[in-house]
Amino acid sequence: MPLVAASTYQPPFYLFNGHLQTIVPSLWRTVPEVHYQRERVETEDGDFLDLDWSARPDGQPTDTLAIVSHGLEGDAGRPYVRGMVRALNHAGLDALAWNYRSCGGEMNRLLRSYHLGDTDDLDFVVRYALGTARYRRVFLTGFSAGGNVTLKYLGENAGRVPREVQRAAVFSVPTDLRASSYHIARLENRVYQRRFMKSLREKMRQKAALLPGQVDLTDLELLQNFPEFDDRFTAPIHGFQSAEDYYTHASSGRYLSGIRVPTLLVNAQNDPFLPASCFPRDVAAASPYVFLETPTDGGHVGFGEGAPDGDYYSERRAVEFLTSEVPG
Repeated sequence: MPLVAASTYQPPFYLFNGHLQTIVPSLWRTVPEVHYQRERVETEDGDFLDLDWSARPDGQPTDTLAIVSHGLEGDAGRPYVRGMVRALNHAGLDALAWNYRSCGGEMNRLLRSYHLGDTDDLDFVVRYALGTARYRRVFLTGFSAGGNVTLKYLGENAGRVPREVQRAAVFSVPTDLRASSYHIARLENRVYQRRFMKSLREKMRQKAALLPGQVDLTDLELLQNFPEFDDRFTAPIHGFQSAEDYYTHASSGRYLSGIRVPTLLVNAQNDPFLPASCFPRDVAAASPYVFLETPTDGGHVGFGEGAPDGDYYSERRAVEFLTSEVPG
């Protein structure tokens, strides 16, 4: 019954609520020590993905790779991704931070982009990495949207997951997308919603310019929240009937019981993005594979400790869980 009884995370004194724990790391953290080697790979449908590789700093070969999946409208350059990559490298692992379609700094070629239930691209990245014949073990890590994709990938069809994928650790995951999309629309969370919506609307403008006649931008500026945007663009572009249909099929919560590799899920109780339904205690209590940790503090993709540029709890916890002989 992998319910982690007590979390050891304690925020620094100056991060005294969930909003500060969310915002300060996002705005003021830097991780300059990480140096990526970018590789562009062609996908089978005529598109591309940008992969950012980071080898362990001592230059020695390793048979273990950790793949890091970023959050909504993020990329491999975000401080939380770079911090995780640094921690994984220092633990003796190679790391691969991949950028979703449209997120690597250049708009992807096709009308489709990415969505929070798209596990095919993650599977492609895993198999591409294994195809290099350098790695015997693969660990998966993910934040927020990337955590949802990771959990869904592991649970929707366990037989598809290569045997080399042996553990996962994810943080701040909206396992119930419908509830989360309405939760972030609450008044106290509007600052986050506005930031995401601004980025999403701009990407649709870029798509319209890249693919004339394929994107209808009528009333684009009137779309103010995720359900409206997803109903208008995300769902029909990616083969869903509606936003509700998208949320139903893309939410990782419905797939957790199918996970067959040890997986750590850490969701902070004061995460401003997550409603109660994103704390799947019953599933974790019944599963021998899903380890649920719910610290009182942490915010959303936060978990800072000490100085903003130092190591974070999420990174220490991920390394501990992924590399220990007995997970927990």
